[in-house]
Amino acid sequence: MLSKAMTDQLNHQINLEMYSSHLYLQMSAWCAYKALDGCASFLSQHAAEEMTHMHRLLNYVQETGALAVVGGMEAPPTQFNSLNELFEQIYEHERFITSKIKDLVHLATVEPDYSTLQFLQWYVAEQHQEEFLFKGILDKIELIGTEGQGIFFIDREIATLATNPAKETTSMTPAV
Repeated sequence: MLSKAMTDQLNHQINLEMYSSHLYLQMSAWCAYKALDGCASFLSQHAAEEMTHMHRLLNYVQETGALAVVGGMEAPPTQFNSLNELFEQIYEHERFITSKIKDLVHLATVEPDYSTLQFLQWYVAEQHQEEFLFKGILDKIELIGTEGQGIFFIDREIATLATNPAKETTSMTPAV
């Protein structure tokens, strides 16, 4: 059985993952509006992944006999000044989510709640991958630039991530 503190924090994380999904879906819509179809497809796919993360947490809470609580949320922003700004916001958001996962891991360690600690290890690895991915995208944007045809090439590069998710860990390697 989960402690009340752990249940509350897991429920909070459920809602953060749901917000992440909505945020990336809204960003996908902005990209589609700007004719950045590759980015739109990638972010739509990423929104679906975030919803999967939410469901995974929700199922875990339910499996422990605790009550999963899906709350309301603030609407994500709808306007972005540039593609670079959009991906900077994603990177910062992923770093924030990583900090929340670390808080959960800390609580599971302190309680100690070994089952939840084991469950959360997947999220620790996932967040490492997410930060690596989005830092790589930002590095590509800086390398290619967004002037002239640069935005076209960035959109095309990100489109390959939507069609080949396995490429996420190899294609967008951050510059050293």
